[in-house]
Amino acid sequence: MPASMRVVTPPPGTDGAARAALPDANPPAPRAGPPAPHASACDTADHAGLVALNLVRQPVWIFDIDRQRVHWANVAALAVWQADSLQALCARDMGRDMSASVAARLAQYQADFVSHQATFNEQWTIYPAGKPVSLTVHYSGYPLPDGRMAMVCEARPVDAATPDSLRSVEALLHTPVMISLYSLDGTPLYRNPAARTAVRSHDERLAQRFASADACARLMHTLAVAGQATLTMPVHTAAGQRWHEVSASQRLDAATGDAAVLLSEVDVTPLKESEAHARYLSMHDPLTGLPNRSHIRQRFIDTALPLRGTPRQAALVLIDLDHFKDINDSLGHAAGDELLVEVGGRLRRSVRRSDLVARFGGDEFLILLQADDIRSEVHRIDQRIRSVVAQPVVVAGTQVHVSATVGVSLFPDDGDDFESLLQHADLAMYSAKAGGRNALAFYEAGMATSLRTRTGLETDLRVALDRRQFELHYQPRVCMDTGRIHGAEALVRWRHPLRGLVPPNDFIAVCESSGLIRELGRQVFDMAAHQQALWTSLGHGLKVSVNLSPREFDDDGLLADLRRTLDVTRCPPQALQMEVTESMLMGSDDRPLRTLQGMRELGLSIALDDFGTGYSNLAYLQRFPFSTLKIDRAFVQAAIGERPLAEAIVGLCHVLKLQAVAEGVETDEQRDWLRTLGVAEYQGFLFSRPLPVPQFEALLARVGSVGGTDRRR
Repeated sequence: MPASMRVVTPPPGTDGAARAALPDANPPAPRAGPPAPHASACDTADHAGLVALNLVRQPVWIFDIDRQRVHWANVAALAVWQADSLQALCARDMGRDMSASVAARLAQYQADFVSHQATFNEQWTIYPAGKPVSLTVHYSGYPLPDGRMAMVCEARPVDAATPDSLRSVEALLHTPVMISLYSLDGTPLYRNPAARTAVRSHDERLAQRFASADACARLMHTLAVAGQATLTMPVHTAAGQRWHEVSASQRLDAATGDAAVLLSEVDVTPLKESEAHARYLSMHDPLTGLPNRSHIRQRFIDTALPLRGTPRQAALVLIDLDHFKDINDSLGHAAGDELLVEVGGRLRRSVRRSDLVARFGGDEFLILLQADDIRSEVHRIDQRIRSVVAQPVVVAGTQVHVSATVGVSLFPDDGDDFESLLQHADLAMYSAKAGGRNALAFYEAGMATSLRTRTGLETDLRVALDRRQFELHYQPRVCMDTGRIHGAEALVRWRHPLRGLVPPNDFIAVCESSGLIRELGRQVFDMAAHQQALWTSLGHGLKVSVNLSPREFDDDGLLADLRRTLDVTRCPPQALQMEVTESMLMGSDDRPLRTLQGMRELGLSIALDDFGTGYSNLAYLQRFPFSTLKIDRAFVQAAIGERPLAEAIVGLCHVLKLQAVAEGVETDEQRDWLRTLGVAEYQGFLFSRPLPVPQFEALLARVGSVGGTDRRR
C-alpha cells in the first residue's frame, strides 16, 4: 500500500536519511488451517521485554523487513492497525502492494542498522481498512532470534499535518532525483532514498562526492558568489563514476537553523554517453573506425599550423585504391567494405603513432604526418604503404590484390591551409593515376592546369553524348583458314568538332570515373545494332561484338535497354555478341549469372575478353554461358618461351567447345603459330586496323564474309 511521510528532525548521531515508511496492507480474509510459518514468532509475546511493551500506551511494533510482515505488536499498535489479534496482524502480507521504492528504502534502513546502528525519525501514513492514518515514527534496528535484522517502530499521532506536507514526503520517497543536505563543512545532514542509494557510504562528505576537484571548486565558487549553481560533472556513486547534473543552493537547516548546502542531482550519464558517441561519430568513419575528414582537418589546425617558421614540415598523403570499383561492382558492396576495413587497419599499423590515418571517403585514405626531412619521410611511408596494401586480401571467399596511387602535398610549400593542401594532394594523385597508377606523385604547380583540362573534357563529353558525336569503327575478325571476315569488334571513337577524331584512350577513363560510361554504352550498342541490322539485310553473315563496361554490366536496367534496342532496330540478336571481362563476374551472389543468362535469353551470344590477365578462375568457363573466349594480345605477342600459357588456354577452349579468337595479331609468324594451335579466328593489325563503316564495307566487298556461326547454339 502506498505510504506518505514528512521529515522530522533526526536525533544526533543518525544519518538523517529517514524518509521511507512501511506500507499498510488491509486485513485479509480469515485463513483456514495453521498460521504461516513465521507466525510462530507471535508466540514469543511472553518474552519479558515484549510483555512490558504491551503496557505502553504508545503504538510499538516490530517489522520483519525480509519477510515484509509484522513480527510483533503491542496492544496500542493492534488498535492503530485495526487488527483483531496479534496473530491476525502477523498474518498480513505487507509486501503485497509495496512499491519498489519503499522496498528499496527499507533495505537501505536495514543496511544502516547493521553497519552503524542508525536510528530514524519520520512521518508516514498507513492505510488500515483503506483509510489513511498519519504517524510520527521512531525506528531502530532489532536483531531477530535467527540473526536477521528487523526494525522497532515507535509511533505517535501527527499533530496538525497538512495534505501538502504529507504529499511532499511521498514525493521525496519516490522521486529518482537525488536530494541531499550538507553542512558548510561537508557533513551529510539528510539524504532522500534516491540520494542514499547513490552514495558509496553513509558518512560520505560533500567533497568526496565529486570525481573532479576542479568541477567541485567551480560549483562551490559559483554557489558562494551567486547563492546557487548548476553544473554537469562527474561524481562517485555506488555504481561507479557517473555524470550528474548537480544543482546547489544555499539554505538553512530546518533542524538547527545553521547555514547548509542543498543539492539536487539528476543522473545524465546516458545523455553524456550519447553526446560522446555523437561526437565520436562526427569525427570518425563508421565503417573503419578511422578518423574522418573533420577529424583530420582539426588535427591539421592543432599540429601542422604551429609549425610555421620552424624547420619542421607536414604532409598530406592522399591514397586511392586502384581498381577498387571493379571489386566493389563484381564482388558486391559488402566485400568492398570488408576490403576497406582491412586496408584501413593495415595503413594504421604501418605509420608512426604521431601520424594520423583517416578514411577520406569512398576508397580514399589520408595520412597527416610531420618531420624535419618531410620528403624522405613520405618516401619511407610510401614504401610501407605499398608493402602492406600489396599483400593479398580474402574478401567474400575470393583472394584479391589491390595497389595504391598516392598524391602528396607539403605544408607550407604547397599551401597554407588544409583545403588548399587537400586539393593539391588530389591533383598529385590524379597525375600519378594518369602515369599508370600504383605510383607516387608530389604536387607540382602545373597540375592545376591538368585538372582544368580534365574538367573541361568531362564537360565536352556531356555535350558530345547529347549531340551524339560518337561513332563506331569496326576491326575485322578473320577466319584463320579462308582469310574471310567472320565478324567485327565495334570500337567507339569521338568525332570532336574542333579536335577531330579522338581515340578512346583519351576519354574512356573520364567517362568511367564520371559515370558517363552508361550512356555511352547505350549509344554504342544502339549504333552497332542499327549497323548490323543493315548488314544482315544486305546478306552479310557477320557477328558483331560490343564491349560492356563494369558499370553497364552492374546496371539494373541493362537487359531492358538491350531488349528495347533490339526491338527498335529489328537486328537479329544472334548477329550480336556481348564482350565481358572476368572482373565483372566476381561476386558471392548469382547476379552476374542471371545477367548473362538474360542476355542469352534475348538471343545474344557472349564472349569472355582478356581471359588470363585477371583472376583466371577456370570455374567461370563452365559456370557461365560463354560461346567465345578471346585470347589477349599479351599472350599472342609473348616471347616463344612464354607461349605455353596461350597454348593451355586454347586447349581449354577445345575441351569446353568454346570458339577461340586471338587478339592483337601483328605478324605472319604469330598467325601461323595460332593456326597450328587450332585457333579459328583472329583480329589485329596484320589484317586490318579498326575501320570506319565505309572502309570496312569496302574491305568486306574485297575479301568477302563467312557467317559467324556460334558453335554452342
